Amino acid sequence: MAKTPRAIFEEVQTGERQKAAATGSIDKAGQGARGAVRLWLIVLFVLVAVMIAVGGMTRLTDSGLSITEWAPVTGAVPPLTEADWQAEFAKYQEIPEYIEQNAGMTLAEFKSIYWWEWGHRQFGRVIGLVWALGFAGFLVTRKMPRGWTGRLLLLGALGGLQGAIGWWMVSSGLRDGMLDVASYRLATHLGLAFAILGLIAWFTFRLGRRESDLLQARRGGEARLFAGATGLMHLAFLQILLGALVAGIDAGRAFPTWPLMGSGFLPPDPFQLEPLWRNFFEDAGLVQFIHRMSGYVLAVLGIVVWLRTRRSPNAATRLAFNAMLAMLALQIALGIVTVLYSAPWQVAILHQIGAVALWVLILRGRFLARYPRLQSVRGASR
Repeated sequence: MAKTPRAIFEEVQTGERQKAAATGSIDKAGQGARGAVRLWLIVLFVLVAVMIAVGGMTRLTDSGLSITEWAPVTGAVPPLTEADWQAEFAKYQEIPEYIEQNAGMTLAEFKSIYWWEWGHRQFGRVIGLVWALGFAGFLVTRKMPRGWTGRLLLLGALGGLQGAIGWWMVSSGLRDGMLDVASYRLATHLGLAFAILGLIAWFTFRLGRRESDLLQARRGGEARLFAGATGLMHLAFLQILLGALVAGIDAGRAFPTWPLMGSGFLPPDPFQLEPLWRNFFEDAGLVQFIHRMSGYVLAVLGIVVWLRTRRSPNAATRLAFNAMLAMLALQIALGIVTVLYSAPWQVAILHQIGAVALWVLILRGRFLARYPRLQSVRGASR
């Protein structure tokens, strides 16, 4: 039987082959349980954000040195008997913080700071367990999206490193002459926490969109806006590290005046320590001054980036940077109030939580600058 000639525009692929090429088939291969992985990351994000707040309260209550040993496994069990409590208290009584600052502290007072530090460490163990169970579960059930194993393994590795850095930080406060942890180690510890939080947020943003959508969206990305948001992200991270240096030496209480520092623009005698480099970490006036100046630069850059978004054709991107600018203004106001009232713990912890919110909003704006949401001619996002 002779074959019927095909028309010029006849569809060549038919039947099963045509179904395989249907729209969205590229997203069906190797995508795994993207929604479940994203939900797991959201849980991790909330836990890490709470952990940052708990860490801030641990510092504000001077509880961080109450546990003088690093026991990742056995340390999960707190003292259970009176003899156990006396033994822990005896260890604390041997460190400089007790001898020079808290001499005469009662066992009941020691318990209150001990529970803060124990809770902080226990919360870290919970985060590690949630990561391990989720990661193993997705691997065993073969629900891990293609290309995500290494990224999610990185989160676990950074979490383990964070635990080690936490002890490195605490150990610095146990040495002779130290009443608190070394400020630069505190900055390292907090900086890594924000880096982990940022990675979780970025991964969550990516998993919220199909890979094909991201590929298409990147073609319409706004390169200059993305570059500006990247610079803003880096400066915000630097400001977070500087804030940790301020917190590490209680520099927030040094000059309760604004906009001047005392009676002048510069703090008095900002370079009195020897060698010179110590002033940038240990002089309360200079450290607070640098934190203030960096904040002003961050505010200016934030406004510049926001003004650039006014020309963006993408409504979701403009909205994201509106939220960023509003949070930036609130964070600056919280910083000023923190200084004027000599850093009361209620305001100080709000300032730290504000840093978390601002950090995530900057990352969200940066993500939408790289991967704008598609929208119709009428402006409705898709």
